[in-house]
Amino acid sequence: MAATVEGVRHRTVEANGVRLHVAEAGPEEGGAPVVLLLHGFPDLWYGWRHQMAALAARGYRAVAPDLRGYGDSDSPPDASSYTTFHVVGDLVALISELGQPQVFVVGHDWGAIVAWQLCLLRPDLVRALVNLSVAYHPRRPEMSPLQTIRAACGEDHYMCRFQEPGVAEAEFALYDIKYVFKKTFGMRKPAPLILPKDKSFFDSLDSDGTCPPWLSEEDISYYAEKFAKTGFTGGLNYYRCMDRSWELSAPWTGALIKVPSKFIVGDLDITYNAPGVQDYIHKGGFKASVPNLEDVVIMEGVSHFINQEKPNEVSDHICEFFSKF
Repeated sequence: MAATVEGVRHRTVEANGVRLHVAEAGPEEGGAPVVLLLHGFPDLWYGWRHQMAALAARGYRAVAPDLRGYGDSDSPPDASSYTTFHVVGDLVALISELGQPQVFVVGHDWGAIVAWQLCLLRPDLVRALVNLSVAYHPRRPEMSPLQTIRAACGEDHYMCRFQEPGVAEAEFALYDIKYVFKKTFGMRKPAPLILPKDKSFFDSLDSDGTCPPWLSEEDISYYAEKFAKTGFTGGLNYYRCMDRSWELSAPWTGALIKVPSKFIVGDLDITYNAPGVQDYIHKGGFKASVPNLEDVVIMEGVSHFINQEKPNEVSDHICEFFSKF
């Protein structure tokens, strides 16, 4: 069964008022360097299984939690409990429990957003960072994230459609849950995800609903089993807190990310193909906001779920970067 990944241990950690399910691989004791792996939507610790094995083989202690709202971790019922500040609070408590003064961090999708925020709020805890798919964008005081998305892509952008509680959940419930994951993991269209009002989320995806070649049916079954129990509301609440997180982050307007960083993205990723993003990444804006950004890697022919689609290449990039520190 996919839930049993060789060399991975599981436990529950009390952190910031929630119970987090944590998967670990590599040395248990002895001060091995810790790598914290943060997943996105709709994902779990399981999305890091390949990187966990690679890191453990190189002597790192790989730690991958199910973030709040996901998998076997707690899902607070209040939608307002999913700001990036709440999640960073969970991670600060988890890092304390791990007993290390500093950790390495890797994030993907929402995990990358949270990782950037962790580096902004508590740079003392992060030795170095590798983020996948989502670049750091400094706070725009004149316009909230949702206002920015609406201005660039209109009301039918998927993040706008995710805002109303229950609406996306009802759309997801129309389909077999294994089909949901095959469609989502299989998307490859390099363009913003726009959902016309006469189409559901899954009707708008470009994938055909067959299992991507880099996933097995057992992998899909694991995701389906976990999300069948929890539903998707916890993960969707991160989107519903975007503007609230922006409001709370006002004291950090203009602050820079100074942690040594590396960024990796696929050229087919919807995030890389959002309006203005490529210019921002390649024409100096990204480097200005993250002055210790040491490398940007664009992987050709690769879509959003990069850590699973190209596991060996991503693992090598992570290990090579962290070996400098």
